[in-house]
Amino acid sequence: MTVAQVESSAAATVLELPFEVGSARTARRRLEADLREAGTSDDDAHDALLVLSELVGNALRHARPLPAGTLRVAWTRERDGLEISVTDGGGPTHPRMLDLPPSALGGRGLAIVDELSSAWGVRRDGESTTVYAILPLRSSE
Repeated sequence: MTVAQVESSAAATVLELPFEVGSARTARRRLEADLREAGTSDDDAHDALLVLSELVGNALRHARPLPAGTLRVAWTRERDGLEISVTDGGGPTHPRMLDLPPSALGGRGLAIVDELSSAWGVRRDGESTTVYAILPLRSSE
């Protein structure tokens, strides 16, 4: 698996990853290391990793890759929050929460994102779609 790091700074990281299942693990490991280094609480880190997993999983299941056969994963840490985003080549439908019966076996990804984040949304730019979530971060002290 080839990982192209597009950008990284103390507060922001952008990864260009292959449009494949293994990229979710790569992104999670990198985010986990960044959050650990920043002293993020275990609970907040767990929530962020779950949101990242759901966003990447949704992109892989429901969208097309970017023109280079990739997806872009990014996170920006602010003083009291974290924005996580996943950009893909868009899909046939607009990302939205589903109203599912309790017996449904899947389709709850954006409901999980909604529950764990203070806000989430969709940005479209030409041939790409970005789904983002903003998570509050508490002090780990």
